[in-house]
Amino acid sequence: MTSPNVLDELEWRGLIAHSTDRDALRAALGEGSVKFYVGFDPTAPSLHMGHLVQVLTARRLQEAGHTPYALVGGATGMIGDPRDSGERTLNSLDTVKEWVERVRGQIEPFLSFDGPNAATMVNNYDWTASLSTIDFLRDIGKHFPVNRMLARDTVKRRLESGISYTEFSYVLLQSMDFLELHRQHGITLQFGGSDQWGNLTAGVELIRRTDGGHAHALATPLLTKSDGTKYGKTEGGALWLDPEMLSPYAFHQFWLNVEDEKVGELLRVFTFLSREEIEDLEQQTADKPFLRAGQKRLADEVTALVHGADEVEHAKAAAAALFGGGDLDGIKPDTLASALREAGGTTLPAGELPGILDLLVAAGLAKSKGEARRTVAEGGAYLNNVRVEDPELQPSASDLVAGSWLVLRRGKKKFAGVEVS
Repeated sequence: MTSPNVLDELEWRGLIAHSTDRDALRAALGEGSVKFYVGFDPTAPSLHMGHLVQVLTARRLQEAGHTPYALVGGATGMIGDPRDSGERTLNSLDTVKEWVERVRGQIEPFLSFDGPNAATMVNNYDWTASLSTIDFLRDIGKHFPVNRMLARDTVKRRLESGISYTEFSYVLLQSMDFLELHRQHGITLQFGGSDQWGNLTAGVELIRRTDGGHAHALATPLLTKSDGTKYGKTEGGALWLDPEMLSPYAFHQFWLNVEDEKVGELLRVFTFLSREEIEDLEQQTADKPFLRAGQKRLADEVTALVHGADEVEHAKAAAAALFGGGDLDGIKPDTLASALREAGGTTLPAGELPGILDLLVAAGLAKSKGEARRTVAEGGAYLNNVRVEDPELQPSASDLVAGSWLVLRRGKKKFAGVEVS
């Protein structure tokens, strides 16, 4: 059964930056199950935080009774939409095919493929690969005035530095996808990030021009930090969903460390908690920010959605142990390794280990042996969560955790790993 208020829910969660006729869209979403699609280009082997906004929005719409089509662009992924930073590197067909399957595998767990509004996965390579250039120019290109294409924000920003005809034409391919899905499946709504707004509305216009059809577009906002910079980066790069590219521990830590003033916004966008729960967590964050109640719940909820509840517990146990509040031997070895690699440190060959002062310097916890010695004297140096009393301490192979790690800590908050290969 559909919910007539799903648009209101999306608005409350801050998930609508732009839309075509808002009243018409609300009416359509209240009348029956609307078929909608959202697209993902496999320009990398994994989705990231920005894509997660779209995946979860699709899930919200499906849970409200609407019918999702998730498009993984085997064709558009060969090109990639224009970026402000310059031309994309073109990947081979084999690489894109492999990434299509990886991205599909990341999307599928979030949607239901059973029931009256079951989800469907589609690939635009299926209707693009056999299309001739002449047919494409006649049937699609004819409907795109160049002056309007030049007026698009991304294109205008790229004109000075240069933009290839390939990327300039991307909007035609995405618009053709909407037209094809409208014809094949009766899809009447496309949504995506607000940086895609020109592509979204171009598809709506193409359906009107070619078939006289009526369609809707919706854009979610781009998330930014309090200073206006783009959200979704860790120290090591993008906030990838693939655990091989970003460990569940690092993923959990990212959400734990978001700014207080952003907690409410991120809880609305990335969790399925109720309005009452979110407002309560916002109040707790405002009243007692040092408890970080909002961040802790956010980290647990999003990590469970992406990586599963078990990884939440592994991440929490690892953090507790690494900051001195738990048993290092109880941490899952791969979680320990990923956490220590994220923290930084050094790698040493097997054999006799350096003394504790050299280890603190090598791990980046002290700038010199003199500083390391003072840290030990002040009681601030720890090896495997045990305070170091002797500056001449010589660790041995029996001290290695999980067979290959020494865990060093300076004070309460700075830790690093030494991996013995």
